[in-house]
Amino acid sequence: MPTLLIFHEVDDVEHWLNSPKREEVFGPLGITVRTFVDPAKSQRVGLIAEVPDMETFQRFMESETAAEAMKSDGVRPDTVLTLVEP
Repeated sequence: MPTLLIFHEVDDVEHWLNSPKREEVFGPLGITVRTFVDPAKSQRVGLIAEVPDMETFQRFMESETAAEAMKSDGVRPDTVLTLVEP
């Protein structure tokens, strides 16, 4: 099961942290996440995600569902950086 480290910026950190959207969209795909925030109080946040396989994750991230979830959570799509554990 690949482990991903994902960084991005959001419009409102508290809204992003409290949103149920991650569980709604990732849960059915078998993706689990842990959330992190920048202690410097910036708009940067991060996730450690355990994904069943990269193909499933990549296909989802290219979907309209992912785009809608990111918009709902205030994610700035152009800031997303995904790292994969080797």
